[in-house]
Amino acid sequence: QVQLVESGGGLAQPGGSLRLSCVAPGSIFSISVMGWYRQAPGKERELVASINGGATYYVDSVKGRFTISGDDAKNTVYLQMNSLKPDDTAVYFCNSRSVTYGYDFWGQGTQVTVSS
Repeated sequence: QVQLVESGGGLAQPGGSLRLSCVAPGSIFSISVMGWYRQAPGKERELVASINGGATYYVDSVKGRFTISGDDAKNTVYLQMNSLKPDDTAVYFCNSRSVTYGYDFWGQGTQVTVSS
C-alpha cells in the first residue's frame, strides 16, 4: 500500500495562513495528479485543488487564497492557505491518482481549524 504522508495542519485565526505538505513515493509523484481534498463535519469530501504538471485547478471558494505547488526533487505537494476563513475548517486529505496506471491513493488526513 502506497503511503502519502501529510503534515502542516493545525489551528489558525481567521485571516491567518497555514501550509500543508504531502510527501508521495518518488515512483508515482511525477506521473500522478496530486490533489488536496477536504471534508467538514456533515459534508461530503470535496476537491480543493489539484496539480498535474503545470496545470492547476481550484474550487471557486478558495481561488485567490490557496495555492497548490509541487517540488519534484522532494516528491512533495504543498497547499499554501492564506486568508483563512472559519468555513475552511475541515480535515484535509492528500490524494495521488492516475487513470492511466489505475491507482487512487489517500493520505491519513490532517485537521485544519480556523477559529478565533
